[in-house]
Amino acid sequence: MGQLKGVGVALVTPFNEDLSIDFDSLTKLIDYNIDNGTNFLVVLGTTAEAATLSKEEKDKVIAHITKINNNRLPLVLGIGGNNTAEVKQQILDTDLSDFEAVLSVSPYYNKPNQEGLYQHYKALAETGAKIIIYNVPGRTGQNVEASTTLRLANEFPNLFMVKEAAPNILQYFDILRQKPENFSLMSGDDEYTLPVTLAGGDGVISVIGQAYPKEFSTMVKFALSREVDEAYKIHNSLVEITRLIFAEGNPCGVKTILAEKGLIKNYLRLPLVAASEGLQEKIRQEMEKI
Repeated sequence: MGQLKGVGVALVTPFNEDLSIDFDSLTKLIDYNIDNGTNFLVVLGTTAEAATLSKEEKDKVIAHITKINNNRLPLVLGIGGNNTAEVKQQILDTDLSDFEAVLSVSPYYNKPNQEGLYQHYKALAETGAKIIIYNVPGRTGQNVEASTTLRLANEFPNLFMVKEAAPNILQYFDILRQKPENFSLMSGDDEYTLPVTLAGGDGVISVIGQAYPKEFSTMVKFALSREVDEAYKIHNSLVEITRLIFAEGNPCGVKTILAEKGLIKNYLRLPLVAASEGLQEKIRQEMEKI
């Protein structure tokens, strides 16, 4: 699907000091990304601290982002979980008319084997929705192996993309080498974005991208048009800050940058906490270099 290409950003959920949702900051963040070249927006991903939002809050976030975006960029909605029947029902019950696709993380905590992972996504595919498989073993405790992703890609045309975030870049290359033509791979790891895009990927679903949308989307544009030296110049300038924002977990690092840029206030909901003073200082120093 050509629309979901380049840089998609997994938006954070800004909070006020009382930890209520800060909708004014969310508006600023959306406009900042749209004005600076982001290609699509991901709503209620991991980076949004979606696990700590109530159903009512999620509905309000969806409504707000949809309204402010006003059809300017394609939208992707995160709907995932480790109870297959429930996730399937949620997809069926959700009005997806404003969304290009659903991003669905593989089941976490209960650690299904490869057949279980295959059956999970097969059940979701039966909803008829366009679904992006999301593999992030560092969070789920279980890797969706390349062979499982390829099996799903070949059998279900509406499982049309994978957001791949395995810590092993060879897994990305295995999928890219063997995937059907109409199946797309996006990097789910900011630091792998450039090599993966050059190897045939379609870009990234990014965290750092929302803080540096112009730089990151320009880098991916260069990569897609095979202007490798220019792309690597930008990549190299962002490597340090990209590593720093994940040093104490996500999204405390990117929230530090966004707060420094005056886009949001630096609050997170428990069990996550703001970046330590030491890390915030390192991030500020690195920001000055960029």
